Amino acid sequence: MNDVKAYIESGILELYVLGDVSPEERAQVELMAAIHPAVKTELVEVEKALELYADENAVEPSEQHRAKTMGSILINFADDATFSQKNQQPEAKVVQLNTSTSGNFYKYAFAASIILLLGSLFALYNVYTKLQLSNQQLLVLNSENEKFSKVINRMGDEISVFRDPSFKVLTLKGTDKMPTAKMTVAWSPTKKKVMIDMAGMELPENDANHQYQLWALVNGKPVDLGVFDKATADTVDMVQMKPVALAGAFAVTLEPRGGSVNPTISEMVAMGEF
Repeated sequence: MNDVKAYIESGILELYVLGDVSPEERAQVELMAAIHPAVKTELVEVEKALELYADENAVEPSEQHRAKTMGSILINFADDATFSQKNQQPEAKVVQLNTSTSGNFYKYAFAASIILLLGSLFALYNVYTKLQLSNQQLLVLNSENEKFSKVINRMGDEISVFRDPSFKVLTLKGTDKMPTAKMTVAWSPTKKKVMIDMAGMELPENDANHQYQLWALVNGKPVDLGVFDKATADTVDMVQMKPVALAGAFAVTLEPRGGSVNPTISEMVAMGEF
């Protein structure tokens, strides 16, 4: 269910509706929509939302803009008429037409051309506005897609920890300082890699002036493996700490923000031995 939710929140459905996906991504979206009703429902909602947003944000040109356009067109027509009169040949014979009929024809033709031109300008202005909006939406969707890719990659790394036989899993239990504390550490001696399970961690929230610090006991001496905040568990399932090749035990202390050179034994909240 979490994978479906992450897929919906990735932004791929919005890109699909906008037509900005590869054939493979299009096929994937359609398959997910066919398998998961939640994806199908969200896809329909995205289509409705984008269509409604475009309609509600269409911008009509102002009266001032319309007046300026009309004035510019009339001036250009006047300049053309003046230029035409200056270049007339005096010896040319002019055939007189019916003033009433020809005058009405050109008047209506001119008015019709003005209306068509203004209509085209308004349409182009609306298209330009919607295009700008679409570009902004694409930037947002691309950003969300990048975030989704990072989430997928991180999930792959986390899954690989539990599938890798080189990793040892150790549960740290609370001390007298904090009996209810509990935390899981995954450690690969061959890869010198240490991961802590943030999702299953049972530690109280640390304040702004303190952080939890992980230690490894190597040949009887504590080795700093880095600091972490409990709040990180809200956004990340697992966190990689500093590497270590040897460790007989792991422990967690509550230290001033940034960590300490040596552990504060009185502030030890959890510990576990192999």
